[in-house]
Amino acid sequence: MAAQTIDARNMRCPMPLLLAKRALLQCAEGDVLSVLVSDPASWRDFHAFAQASGEQMSAVQESENEFVYRFDR
Repeated sequence: MAAQTIDARNMRCPMPLLLAKRALLQCAEGDVLSVLVSDPASWRDFHAFAQASGEQMSAVQESENEFVYRFDR
């Protein structure tokens, strides 16, 4: 099991989601991927992606403009 964190703060969507998708392709079963994002539009994008792809994601809104999306493989 490996843990990886992507710091995509100060990047506008869709870049944080694209980085997450690329990292998820490299993840093995049991890995955890966390993505730090500051773009408020990411909330909608990441949830839509998780629902469409079937990825197990939890999301936390840290502050008004900071979010952490966690994918568990």
